[in-house]
Amino acid sequence: MIEIEKLVYGGDGLARDDGKVVFVPFSLPGETWEGGSLAKPSPDRIEAKCSYFTRCGGCNYQHMPYELQLAAKKSILEETLARIGKLAPPAISTVSGEPWAYRNRVQLHFERGQFGFHAAGSRKLVAVNHCPISSPAIEDALASLREMRRDPKFPRFLESVELFTNETKTLVNVLETAKPVNKRFFEWCDERIPGALDSAIEYPTASGGFHVSHKSFFQVNRFLIDRLVETALEGASGDTALDLYAGVGLFSRALAEHFSNVTAVEVVRSAVADLAVNAPRTKIVQQTTEDYLAGSPAPADFVLADPPRAGLGKRVVTGLLAQKPKMLTLVSCDPATLARDLASLCEGGYAVEAMTLIDLFPQTYHIETVTRLVRS
Repeated sequence: MIEIEKLVYGGDGLARDDGKVVFVPFSLPGETWEGGSLAKPSPDRIEAKCSYFTRCGGCNYQHMPYELQLAAKKSILEETLARIGKLAPPAISTVSGEPWAYRNRVQLHFERGQFGFHAAGSRKLVAVNHCPISSPAIEDALASLREMRRDPKFPRFLESVELFTNETKTLVNVLETAKPVNKRFFEWCDERIPGALDSAIEYPTASGGFHVSHKSFFQVNRFLIDRLVETALEGASGDTALDLYAGVGLFSRALAEHFSNVTAVEVVRSAVADLAVNAPRTKIVQQTTEDYLAGSPAPADFVLADPPRAGLGKRVVTGLLAQKPKMLTLVSCDPATLARDLASLCEGGYAVEAMTLIDLFPQTYHIETVTRLVRS
């Protein structure tokens, strides 16, 4: 018999059994578990909205009210910063939106006449008919693909596809296939899924549409994109700005409205092409952030960095410390790498001025954070 002490990053609850740490998925603090089964549930436990919850690897927190999800993520972020970074930042503010039907992008896997998502930590297929965290257009596309899948002409060699939508059009991108997919398949899809033939879509935001190609990354929460940009640029000032890991220019365009000179650094070719369309007033450098900073570029007054899950790393931190911008904003999707990078930046002369948890991924353990640093 074990009792759950707290939730940890990754979605599990932590308990101790004879001094050994035990991780229990889909649990809540205060609950008692025995032999892998729930013995005494928390009064906070609720019924999951999705019938695939606990089987599909997409969601972790559907068994708890949304306000408790936010509180848990904030607590996990604070604990991670203290444990890994030895940091005690200012009070963390929280930005949230609609916790359902928010995803504009999903990946589907096909197997033995079925399609769906992978189970947590494996490639085992969990066949699905719906996904309550996906947008209405994604749900419509799932219904269309389910119907098409019954047709003998559906390509049985198709292994995985990605759906990305602006709610008017939906791109259908083949990720894995045993054989090349004929154009006729996309024409067939386009009859049921408008946009399936397109190679890019125009994604609407408060600052206008963004041209996003099928190989380019874009934020998946359709409700919080504008809030993310507003939070990341809050307090930014000066003449020159640098946007690292710029992607298709989500932040670059906004920076160009506030700064006379903006440089955007991005290495992915498709994203660079989109960036040129979306932020024409920006100087674009197609290079890795590591190599760009290693070249000792001219310093900028303000730097925004939105690195992948692996974080900045030593080379980028070293380059930023050499740049010495007056203000530096980090957009992070992993609290552990954020804590590591912040510790190094603070050792190098920066101080955390503000931190905001933006919940881009409700019902999951993922944590998005915007941190504003200034030279101390």
